[in-house]
Amino acid sequence: QKNSCILPEDLKNFYLMTDGFQMTWSVKTDDTPMPLGSMVINSVSKLCRLGGSSMYTLPNAPTLADLEDDTDEEGNGDKPEKPHFDSRSLIFELDPCNGNGKVCLVYKHTKPVVSPDTEIWFLDRALYWHFLTKTFTAYYRLLITHLGLPQWQYAFTSYGVSPQAK
Repeated sequence: QKNSCILPEDLKNFYLMTDGFQMTWSVKTDDTPMPLGSMVINSVSKLCRLGGSSMYTLPNAPTLADLEDDTDEEGNGDKPEKPHFDSRSLIFELDPCNGNGKVCLVYKHTKPVVSPDTEIWFLDRALYWHFLTKTFTAYYRLLITHLGLPQWQYAFTSYGVSPQAK
């Protein structure tokens, strides 16, 4: 209600079962545990909106919408249209990815509708968008499949996974 949008049915069912998810795991090397995997889905209270203007910013301060690159071709061929930080999209952070980017729930058309038009996207640290999945359930399966290994989301970018993550 606070953001005037309806959660997708699969995400709503997830939040009715549990208010978010966080699991970390380590490997033992030389009898010392080393943190390795981290899987996070923010709780409802931590679903922060990206790109919304804050009342605490200076009047002429740049926003994420000002930094947005509009040179990408929109929705050509089989590629979905990328999200926007302005009024064309509502964007909520599902996973902060340990500072390596953000996995986001994106409402493509901001008009309130009965069945929301949402997708899951990865926003890298350079503020480029990478499509992950059409549904939260498909994203949850990807998260589990990749075991929360560091930077696994970059497998869905043109950069690929870093040598350190490999």
